[in-house]
Formats: sequence, C-alpha cells, structure tokens
Amino acid sequence: MNYDHIFDQAIDRLHEEGRYRVFIDILRNKGAFPNARCFAGHNGPKPVTVWCSNDYLAMGQHPKVIAAMEEALHDVGAGSGGTRNIGGNTHYHVELEAELADLHGKDAALLFTSGYVSNDATLSTLAKLLPGCVIFSDELNHASMIAGIRNSGCEKRVFRHNDLAHLEELLATEDPACAKLIAFESVYSMDGDVAPVHAICDLAQKYNALTYIDEVHAVGMYGARGGGISERDDAARRIDIIEGTLGKAFGVMGGYIAADRRIVDCIRSYAPGFIFTTSLSPVLAAGVLAAVRHLKESSEERDAQQAAAARLKAMLAERGLPVMATETHIVPLMVGDPVRAKRISDILLAEYGMYVQPINFPTVPRGTERLRFTPGPAHSEAMLAELADALAEIWSRADLDQRRAA
Repeated sequence: MNYDHIFDQAIDRLHEEGRYRVFIDILRNKGAFPNARCFAGHNGPKPVTVWCSNDYLAMGQHPKVIAAMEEALHDVGAGSGGTRNIGGNTHYHVELEAELADLHGKDAALLFTSGYVSNDATLSTLAKLLPGCVIFSDELNHASMIAGIRNSGCEKRVFRHNDLAHLEELLATEDPACAKLIAFESVYSMDGDVAPVHAICDLAQKYNALTYIDEVHAVGMYGARGGGISERDDAARRIDIIEGTLGKAFGVMGGYIAADRRIVDCIRSYAPGFIFTTSLSPVLAAGVLAAVRHLKESSEERDAQQAAAARLKAMLAERGLPVMATETHIVPLMVGDPVRAKRISDILLAEYGMYVQPINFPTVPRGTERLRFTPGPAHSEAMLAELADALAEIWSRADLDQRRAA
C-alpha cells in the first residue's frame, strides 16, 4: 500500500477541479479594520482591504471587547483550565450563558467551543434522547448540522430548500406518535436568503415537532437587540432550540444554544462534544460578553452594515455584474466556475489589494461557484466604489474565460 501516492492523488484531484484551497497569510490592523497586512508572496507586509470577513460588525476590533479581554487576561490568565466539569467553569462562562439566554428570551443557554460543535453536539444528542426520532432537515443546512444529524444515527428526511409544501408532505407521512425535529437555518450564508420561520413553526405545531434554528449568520445582525431573525420576526418564543455563534457578528469565538432549561440540562449532561471538550478561554468569554451587551443596546453597527451591503449590491448591479439578489447582509457575486473564481480572487489581491476568498464545492454546488462579499460598517463609500470598479475591469478581461490551472 503506497500511502503517499493515495494522499498525493487526493490533493491532485482538487487541483484538477480548480478547488484547491489556499489560505491567505494576513494580519488585521487593530482599530483600522477592514485594513490588514498581507504577507503572501511579498518580502514584507503589503496593505490590503478585507472583503470577506464574517466579523460582520467589526466587533473583534471594538474597544469595549478588547478592553474586556485584556482585563480578563490580567485578572484570571489565559486558559480555562479544563472542561466545564473539571476546572473549566468560570464566572465569565456563567455570566455569558445568562446574557445569551436573555438575548433569546429563553430559560437557559449553553456554551460550546464553536458553532460547528454546538450544532454537531446538540443535534446528535437530541435525536439519541428522543426514541424513534425523525429529523427533517433543509437541503441547504450547514455541514455541522448535517454532521450532527448523521452522528445521531436517527432517521432523516431532507426537504427542498425553504419548500413548505415538501416539508409538510414529509411530515404527514410519519407516524403522528413519533418524535420529530425540524432543523433549519434563519439566514443561509451563501445565497443570503431567509427561512419562512413562522410558517415552519406552524407546521411544527400542526405535526407536534420540535424546532431547531441555526442563527449563526443572524445573531447580532437582526432584531432590536441582535437576537437574530427569530427576534426580528417575533418568532423566538415559538422555537424550541436557538443555536448561534460567537465568532461572526459578536467578533470573537465560540458557539451556543438557548432553550428550555430541561433541554439545555440534557445537552449539558449527555453531549460528549460538550462534556469532554476544554471550555472556552475566560478571555474569549469576557470579550463575547462585552460584545453581546453592547449590541443589545446599540443598533449603530447593524444599521451601518446593512447600508453598506445595500450600497454594494446597487453598485455591482449598476456595472452589469452578476450580483445575486438577497434580502440580507450577504453580497454573493456569481461566477459559475472554480478556476475563474480563483483567478478573479487572485487578481483582486495582487493588482488591487482587495482580499476575498472564492467559494467553491462543497460549500456551494458545482457550477455555482462565487465570490462572497461581506461589507461592514467600516467599509467607506470610496472603498465600495473602488471594489465595484475593480470587479468591472477584471470582468471585462477576455482571458478570464480561459480555464487555467489553479
């Protein structure tokens, strides 16, 4: 068995398909985001503008967040010291969970090390606790949700994206007495569309199903206090489990669920992904705590971000570029080919100092490769215009239609 050959072949396949992933080597400039320094292919750092960060509101740069993390670092040190059960539970964790429960109007919340882990651990554990559970999953659900459903070992039914008729058709075929869970997202991050939350809750009520919503691209971004689409649409009270991240709009790291105290206690007590994982550093918890509290009180960042996204969509459309219509803060630009997407991304970085990663399979279906822009409150009108002009110029180049090796 030639193991090296097998690994080489696996990587070669990615190169041949044009979807080999290259990670940029940058450092963000504290207090000056979206400005950063790029080290890739240069003798020294070269200034760049970041256009694809999921730190949507630049809270990772906010003075309150940085000050809270510095204070915690000098107060308690760097790490948590272990799992929550063994030395890794601090007052920062307790306070943050209370703040997150309050954000969503739930009895309790539970912290995880990432949004991926919170989805995987919660969904897999829930289904194991519910005898004969069947999970109904939107076809565009995130990989972490798919992993959790798979790891549960339960029956699953995949419904067409946001297709209520198909979901009801599937629900109606199941035994009325069996346990059911509908798992879906609020904002789908690659297309930028939104789930019909109330309509899904109506079906859940009709067929006696639990509801699980992934709000990772919406928490901090929507609602008067940043509670997500479920707050904006006054639907949080109808949803059994709300899952979110602390690494996007809140600007730091981690994931969580908010739910009825009994559900949270069950996940806390049974989920291996929670029980056996070192807890978030209290430094990170302190930073998130500051971010959540700030965004509960301030809509300034949300309003500025929404304005920047709307402006960029308009500028791209004015220049005849294939910007996808969305009702959210996501600005996807359709390319339709992995090699071409990578080439546009490379030109933007090398010639214009603008950084955006191409989005390829399996994140999106083959043939729908795209560039995904996330303008934020710190992207100025001049920056938006410069990006739109650069893209229009690159799009006009004839050689972009020629497939090249990635």
